[in-house]
Amino acid sequence: MIERTFVAQRTREYYIRKFVEKSLGNVGISTISLKKIPLGEKIVIHTSRPSLIVGSKGANIRSLTKTLKEKFNLENPQIEISEVVNPFLNANIVAERIVSSLERFGSARFKGIGHKMMENVMNAGALGIEIIISGKIPGARAKSWRFYTGYLKKCGDVALSVRAAKKSALLKSGIIGVKVAIMPPDIVLPDKIKLLEEPEQIIAPVEKEAPAAKAAPAKKKRSTKKSAKSKDETEVKAAETEKTETVTETATEAGDA
Repeated sequence: MIERTFVAQRTREYYIRKFVEKSLGNVGISTISLKKIPLGEKIVIHTSRPSLIVGSKGANIRSLTKTLKEKFNLENPQIEISEVVNPFLNANIVAERIVSSLERFGSARFKGIGHKMMENVMNAGALGIEIIISGKIPGARAKSWRFYTGYLKKCGDVALSVRAAKKSALLKSGIIGVKVAIMPPDIVLPDKIKLLEEPEQIIAPVEKEAPAAKAAPAKKKRSTKKSAKSKDETEVKAAETEKTETVTETATEAGDA
């Protein structure tokens, strides 16, 4: 059946990834992806230290290619190495560095290791980080220690974008588990609101419009009306003055008679 073919293919890819991680050791591997190409199979290894994987003059790559051919019957495996730009934003690399530090310095300095790694991740630009170290540290009874800072979502659709990884360190006291969860800086939060600045209002001075051509004759008419009115008033006054003078003369003549 076709379902069994898909399951067998995924299982084979899983064992190839685990074999590559185990054979290379602690070299800062982030992810391992397999692609089918016309020439054969392509294995892409994302790592923070590509020089350790390549080895002296490509010796490690040739040895790994030969082993993959013999053990997994790959026709023409091609290994490609991709360098991780910022390793402190990758949960797998951070967990691997914590494990290597615990195996190197022991469980007595686990607090310093956790705080130092947490500081490096936040300085790299992460929004938040959580580190959980569980096991027999520092005493004989197993317990969990949690180091966290920043903002970290644990539910909803945003929690699916959180980068998480699990690793284990083998110490004299037993196996120590390490869990790392990092919230990357490029994640878009649904409650993030950006306030826009209010645009500046520029008030331009209004230029006075020239008087319309039709308004000029109206003023002339008004002036003519006023002048005609004043002329009539002058004539009335002159007529009254003449009447007064005529009455005066008549009275004088009557007196003389």
